[in-house]
Formats: sequence, structure tokens, C-alpha cells
Amino acid sequence: MYSPSAMNTSHYFSWMILGLVLALGTVASSVEARAFFVFGDSLVDSGNNNFLATTARADAPPYGIDYPTRRPTGRFSNGLNIPDIISEQIGQSEHPLPYLSPELTGQKLLVGANFASAGIGILNDTGIQFLNIIRMFRQLDYFEEYQHRVTALIGAQQTRRLVNQALLLITVGGNDFVNNYYLVPVSARSRQFSLPDYVKYLIAEYKKLLKRLHKLGARRVLVTGTGPLGCVPAELAMRGTNGGCSAELQRAAALYNPQLVEMIKELNREIGKTVFIAANTQQMHMDFISDPQAYGFTTSKVACCGQGPYNGIGLCTASSNLCPNRDLYAFWDPFHPSEKANRIIVQQIMSGSTNYMSPMNLSSIMALD
Repeated sequence: MYSPSAMNTSHYFSWMILGLVLALGTVASSVEARAFFVFGDSLVDSGNNNFLATTARADAPPYGIDYPTRRPTGRFSNGLNIPDIISEQIGQSEHPLPYLSPELTGQKLLVGANFASAGIGILNDTGIQFLNIIRMFRQLDYFEEYQHRVTALIGAQQTRRLVNQALLLITVGGNDFVNNYYLVPVSARSRQFSLPDYVKYLIAEYKKLLKRLHKLGARRVLVTGTGPLGCVPAELAMRGTNGGCSAELQRAAALYNPQLVEMIKELNREIGKTVFIAANTQQMHMDFISDPQAYGFTTSKVACCGQGPYNGIGLCTASSNLCPNRDLYAFWDPFHPSEKANRIIVQQIMSGSTNYMSPMNLSSIMALD
């Protein structure tokens, strides 16, 4: 028998069940989006240095000109940087905050944290001219401190699970050449080491940092190599060879990057599983440096923001030359890629072939978890 009240009741329950399913779905998706932790230098710093007394800062216009807020955030970019874009790709609803941000409390801690600091290197003496920056050993200390803070929030077992299931990104090494070995015509490190020996030393020191990350619970770590160091606008302006890349810095990158990949393979073998994933960022950059037009750029030599030859001298400031369309430039400032270039790099990290990613790309490896 037809009964309007029975019909209404069944409708009511249907909607209630649907609402419950949707609510549970939302909870499930927010739980599924893994935490994300970022370590390294200015390529991945999202604003820690804003909270430090240092000259290595990106807290004034025109930095951030294409960021959603149109304001500088401390990212060395016209807009989003590599961690921001990876964060979106792995389904996070918000980007991890800089660890030093006073806003990083409560539930925001569960999203992850960015420990990176512009100017730092693998070695503690890299970037000493920038004074108060967060050296790599200190970034790892902060990661340990972070875990204590989260334990107070959700307990030790859940914290361990959150860290084990998280994705970590580490980008460091370029400054050990640019802001150390080659900083001055004859640096302390260049007197101490020949270039091949310096590279071996860096790789050995880097291995210690990665082992400590694993000891702190990291189980999925994306390790990026250096870009083509000699081809950034700053080096074209200062050390370029006949209008081309600096041969000496290109030699450094060509020695360093393959040894980094070998060290990562060795580390995975020692651990007995694939914890560390290597990204060949040198090749990713070289693609659009050698054929910028194929990627929609008009130039990969001239920075959008800067002054002097190639806009490669000094810092990007309000008084610098500034290009009207950032998407036409592979480099935003004398050292850092534009947001568009960062998007191309992340695309290769997520779905690139084994020419770019070892042992496999990020999408493949995350599908195993």
C-alpha cells in the first residue's frame, strides 16, 4: 500500500545514508592523502628563511607575482615551487607549511612540514656567507622534534605510521658547488680537494644524511640531483664559455649526478628495499635548456627577473628587469626555474621514464604502497 509518510521516511533514510557515505568518503580521502616532508635548499624552501636573520630571502616583490595571493611567500619562484606542485599531485588539499611558521600547529602538523632553507648544502660550511640558515643536520633535528610534537597530538604509534607512510623530498647539493667550491676563484674546499675527490666526499656525506632520514622513519624518499649548474643565467653571466654554459660547472654536475644515483642504488640494496628514488633533474632541465621552444619557452638563457648579461647578475628585486610573461622563460631569476619549468620537472618526476627516474617514477612507486 502506498503511504506518503513511509515514502518520506525511506527518502529521509536514503538521504541520511548518502550523506553518511559522502562524509565517510571525505574523511577517507583526507586520511589517504599522505603527509609530505621537504628538506633542502632554495629550490624547495617555501618560506623558512623569512623567519631567520639572513640575506638568503625571497620575501619582497616581484617574488610571488604569480602565486595565488600575488604576494611574496619566501619561495624562490614567480609562483609555485616543486614541493607545491608535488603536494597537489599527491592529493594534498594544502601545502605543508614551513617548519618555522607559527601557523604550523594542531591539525596542520599532520599535513607534513617543509624544513628547507635557502643557501644550505650537504656540507655545513656551504653558504656561510648567508649566516643564519638551517643546515642539513639541523633540518633533520627539526624533523625529529616535529615527530615529538605530533606524538603529543596523536600518540607514538600513529606518528610512526604517519612518518612511515609519508613522502619525503630532498633537494640539496647544488650550493656545495656554486656557494662553496666555486664561490671564489680559490676556495678552501678547492684547495683541499680536486673536483673528482670533492664529489666523492659530497656523496659520502650525503649518504650519512639519507641514512639518518631512514633511521628517523622515512620509507619513501625522492632525491633530486642537481640541475645543469653551468647553464643557469647567473653562471652564463659570470662563467659562461663563448656564450654557452660554464664548462667547469657542467663538469661538476656530470661527475656528481651519476654518482648520486649509484649511491642511492647502493643504499637501497643495503636496506633491502626501495626507500630512495632518484630524479635525474639535470636531464629534465637540459631538455628545455637545449630546446626551449619545444616546451613553449622563448628563452632558457635569460632570466625573467634580474639585471646585467642574461639578467644573471645580482638578485631579483623591485628595481630589476622583469619580463611581462613568466611562462615564456625557463628561468625566473638568475638561479631558479619559473613555475612553468617547475611544472614540467614535476611531470617527469610523476610519470617520466627510467631515463629520468630510478628505479621508477613517483606515480609507479606510490601505487605500490
